[in-house]
Amino acid sequence: MRIAVTIFLTDETITPTALARELEQRGYAGLYLPEHTHIPVERATPYPAGGDLPPEYGRTLDPFVALGQAAAVTERLCLGTGVTLVAQHDPIGLAKQVATLDHLSGGRFTLGLGFGWNVEEAADHGVRWRTRRELVRDRMALMRALWSEEPVAHDGEFASVRASSAHPKPAQKPRGPVVGPRTLVGGAAGPTLFAHIGEYADGWLPIGGRGLSESLPVLRAAWADAGRDPAALQVVPYAVLPTPGKLAHYAALGIEEVVLQLPPAGETEVLRVLDAYAAFL
Repeated sequence: MRIAVTIFLTDETITPTALARELEQRGYAGLYLPEHTHIPVERATPYPAGGDLPPEYGRTLDPFVALGQAAAVTERLCLGTGVTLVAQHDPIGLAKQVATLDHLSGGRFTLGLGFGWNVEEAADHGVRWRTRRELVRDRMALMRALWSEEPVAHDGEFASVRASSAHPKPAQKPRGPVVGPRTLVGGAAGPTLFAHIGEYADGWLPIGGRGLSESLPVLRAAWADAGRDPAALQVVPYAVLPTPGKLAHYAALGIEEVVLQLPPAGETEVLRVLDAYAAFL
């Protein structure tokens, strides 16, 4: 099983370059970074985990800039977002960022994407909350058009783009309906999410990994209904606090990669946790 990590990198934590070097040297598979552009102070949306929102949410580094630094100092470490809030981006600009990072890293990028939980943050980006899932679906289609080998136009409900010359292309080659980098969709289990995964992604990025025994058969059925290859589905439990029993359970379910949670801390504390996680490598 491949062991990757995620962390809220901020202006107060270990740096992207220091962490990336340590991860590659220690044999970790990948580094995934979350995204929040800002956290409005006047916020009615509750923190999904309960209690007060941790301060690192408002200090998060831009994941594409940080992962670009990580790519520059590593050769094998996979790099990903967990998650990119696609609804909060201009899709033409985001397509360029994603393709550039995948190209420069030699195809090491995973686009983990999600629909968001913070209504106020999304509203400042002009996102209508009730339509955000379909907005993301449309923006992913637009980006696939720009990533295609031949110029392809997209005329969608929310955005359009003319058939265009758009380079660089992502290093990873098309896979069935998926064009672009490895793409994993985050979110809670349900028919809408699983339909999105079957339509334009390589798999699922479930936060915490709870309830997979019940959810995986439903996802696999939706995947088959979409005409996808059963062997191609990827499920990557995300932000996991590991135990030997938990990882053994994932392995029994056929899961090949797990993303472990690191604390949003300085170098000394992060390296201490990496030492502890080494038992799972």
